[in-house]
Amino acid sequence: MEKAYKNIGYIMLILVPLVILAFYKTYFGQFPDFNENTSALSHSKISIFDHIHVFFASLWILLFIIQPLLIRFRKYKSHKIIGKVSYFLFPILILSFIHPIFRILQADHAMLAYLPISDAVLLILFYVLAIYHKKDTPKHMRYIIGTAAVFIGPIFGRIGPYIFDLHPRTINNIKFIFIYLLFTGLIVLDKKYGRNFIPYIIIICGMIIKQILFNVLL
Repeated sequence: MEKAYKNIGYIMLILVPLVILAFYKTYFGQFPDFNENTSALSHSKISIFDHIHVFFASLWILLFIIQPLLIRFRKYKSHKIIGKVSYFLFPILILSFIHPIFRILQADHAMLAYLPISDAVLLILFYVLAIYHKKDTPKHMRYIIGTAAVFIGPIFGRIGPYIFDLHPRTINNIKFIFIYLLFTGLIVLDKKYGRNFIPYIIIICGMIIKQILFNVLL
């Protein structure tokens, strides 16, 4: 693993408390009864499909942590095995988006279904690129980081309104600024070490398109 990225598995651990904080009101804080609405968007109770979505999204976040740590500690065989497991895990994760999307479409703010739909599209794009470049480790890793960045959206989307009482449009645009700053920093780091930062350019372009459509549609 590139020296500059050797601690990325530990950095990904930050996602765990952030996810719990973001989804505490709409999910984790409802354990074990889960009797309240999942969000202000759908006005519906938590169902088995929500549990499935949370389960596979949690597994995917776990991969963000485990996979780079396996590389760091030179457990290459285990890394490859888990990578192959992701071929089955990822399609299920994407399919688990269907129920939340349809639930939002049936609610009062159908256009907000754009958010999970665009997240799913970017996840597919970055994951497919990561698998396509699986033998080119630097590119593979950077596209996987791109898939991790997609998860920042739902986290900001909950923390902003529920904790800081920010308007959804405001927090979403703050999210994009954060992502652009993050990947700009990674590009600067790659330029410093003479690495190929083109994957980050592609990721930023994907996010820019998503932001433009977000502000146009919503």
